[in-house]
Amino acid sequence: MTLKIYNTLTKKKENFVPVEKGKVKMYVCGMTVYSDAHIGHARTYFAFDVIRRYFEYKGYKVTYVQNITDVDDKIIAAANSEGVDPLEYSRRFTDRCLEDLDRLGIRRADVYPKASDTIPDMIEMIKEIIRKGYGYVSDGDVYFSVEKFNDYGKLSGQKIDEMKVGARVEPGEQKRNSLDFALWKKSKPGEPAWDSPWGKGRPGWHIECSTMSSKYLGLPFDIHGGGMDLRFPHHENEIAQAEAATGKQFAKYWMHVGLLTINGEKMSKSLGNIVNIRDLLGKWDSEVVRFFFAQTQYRSPPDFNDKALSDAKKGLDRIRRLKEKIEFLCKDVSSTKFDVKRLTTSEKKYLEAINNFKEKFEDAMDDDFNTPQAIAAFFDFVNTSNRFFEENKNPNKELCRYAFDVLVKLGGVLTLFQPSNYREGSTEESVLLEKLYYVVSKYDKNAKKNSIESLMGKIMDVREKAREDKDWVLADKIRKELLDIGFEIQDTRDGPVWRKK
Repeated sequence: MTLKIYNTLTKKKENFVPVEKGKVKMYVCGMTVYSDAHIGHARTYFAFDVIRRYFEYKGYKVTYVQNITDVDDKIIAAANSEGVDPLEYSRRFTDRCLEDLDRLGIRRADVYPKASDTIPDMIEMIKEIIRKGYGYVSDGDVYFSVEKFNDYGKLSGQKIDEMKVGARVEPGEQKRNSLDFALWKKSKPGEPAWDSPWGKGRPGWHIECSTMSSKYLGLPFDIHGGGMDLRFPHHENEIAQAEAATGKQFAKYWMHVGLLTINGEKMSKSLGNIVNIRDLLGKWDSEVVRFFFAQTQYRSPPDFNDKALSDAKKGLDRIRRLKEKIEFLCKDVSSTKFDVKRLTTSEKKYLEAINNFKEKFEDAMDDDFNTPQAIAAFFDFVNTSNRFFEENKNPNKELCRYAFDVLVKLGGVLTLFQPSNYREGSTEESVLLEKLYYVVSKYDKNAKKNSIESLMGKIMDVREKAREDKDWVLADKIRKELLDIGFEIQDTRDGPVWRKK
């Protein structure tokens, strides 16, 4: 099946044909770093992480650019309220926001250009826009003349005459038309400013994305993405600026992520329902959050609530348990080579089920990255696998390795089965290590606080000794104590296994 993408520009699904064979160039609007990253950011960047991962799965070389807006009215206001330099303020929140996305398990983009580092390039694009008659200078400000660009509105589907209704000129603006937008803003007291042919000032918001995407990806590039709220006016203005300046098509495919709601309501500061990633990860495991996001197709609006996350955890646990079961069955086996003729009838049917799982997963993802259908393929495979292992106590180990490799590879596309988000030395790991040490030291006075893995090894030995002695009360007590601090033990016919909840 050919990969199809819903293109907001054409309002239909289209076969994906890259600008350059074997490569995908992707630009996604990044964060304005005036506060901590929230779950709306997480929703968008998770979606494009999955999209990037699936392209890589299909063999494409992906270049992913995501800007950082570090010069902005909100940043200046927040920095002034703290009495610090705006660029220093934005540097602090850039680090915090990217660290939070790291902890959530979202892979970083390849390039994170900052607005403050790209201002010379923006000035050059603005100069070209003016030279070609699409921009004008007005008392130190520079504006884009919307009516000069005939294709304005082609992304949002709006007509200029309709846009004029309700449009207004804000106090202090010197533009000719209410629809015109700023390319350059003259400096004001207390604001960061840069030299330009039009006097000291700073760039408008829209120009940075047109400039950065063009600089790092060339024109046209394959995919431009962002939240649905950016379609107008931000993305509309990006198209106008880039195509007016260069005379080239800007981006081939426009992808927009549906906006998240919280308990059925729009997330907003006025409602006081903004959830920061830091707070979210204090309550929920990062993989559960990502699995929750994957259960909604990227263009649809997910509703964030505790029940939905609890349900996501239950579904994810089913997949995790299957992975652990297959991983145990094929431990110490690295080869997936087996003679099909030597498989039993049941094993041949399971081989077919593995390949069907892979095919269904790819069909779902080829259909505009339909992650809910891809997850449905996972659950079908879980059910089939569980039945197979109930009926086959000693299955072919190489077949199990093949099943494991397929499961992990497809799971990786959806960001599953990543290493723990507890980084060495992090606060989370320190707290967890402390809790575990407290439990273990009650049973082993010589226990040392070396690592979670070493402590779990000791407590599992203690519990196994209790089970051998038929001290079921102690064994159950240890299981409950570990569960209370975040570790789950499963007793299998091949011995106990543990994992973080």
